[in-house]
Amino acid sequence: MFIVKRIIKWTLILFFGTSVLAVLIYRWCPVPLTPLMVIRSVQAVSNGESPRWKHTWVPLDSMSRYMPVAVIASEDQNFLNHNGFDYEAIEQAAEEAKKGKRRRGASTISQQTAKNVFLWPASSWVRKGFEAYFTVLIELLWSKERIMEVYLNSIEMGPGIYGAEAVAQAHFGCSAANLRRSDCALIAATLPNPRKFSSLRPGTYMRKRQKQIERQMKHIPLFSPFSTKKEQKNQ
Repeated sequence: MFIVKRIIKWTLILFFGTSVLAVLIYRWCPVPLTPLMVIRSVQAVSNGESPRWKHTWVPLDSMSRYMPVAVIASEDQNFLNHNGFDYEAIEQAAEEAKKGKRRRGASTISQQTAKNVFLWPASSWVRKGFEAYFTVLIELLWSKERIMEVYLNSIEMGPGIYGAEAVAQAHFGCSAANLRRSDCALIAATLPNPRKFSSLRPGTYMRKRQKQIERQMKHIPLFSPFSTKKEQKNQ
């Protein structure tokens, strides 16, 4: 029994130590790959396909100023104000579930970043518990700008496409810095399911979502890093 307790104790110490260290490293260093990138590649190989993996890390101030505004408008309008969890959205989602309405996600950008960088995509209570833990860590140890930077560089934006720079080059023929306001809104419209919805060949539903997001973007403030001369020319 004593040996079991020691094993559990040192396992917990190792987990907390390594997880905090990883979060601290990624506070400054680019995230080179995520579990989802590896999983998608393994799935492709198992299906007899060549793995597609387009991912180029760029700093936040090398993206269009409208990119973070678009994803906040689409995914998490309280991002700048909450501590990682949007309790109002969680309550609304729970109420809708009780009434049998269509389920909607209540995950914040912080939660999605924690999941994308440190965890696996399959939903379970265990995964949700780890997600909450890593969300608290990144909210404590990273700035909102850093959370957004990691999010926009790691999130899946199409089959085999990860991050704003990759989707800008693959679907719009430009760099992430040169994405227009409407382009950013269209990319954000795909995020609930980027393998189903495409910013390369958007249908009627996607164009409708794009317009909705553009209207919502008017009420979202810009981040302070977005004042480069290159981007001012694109206004």
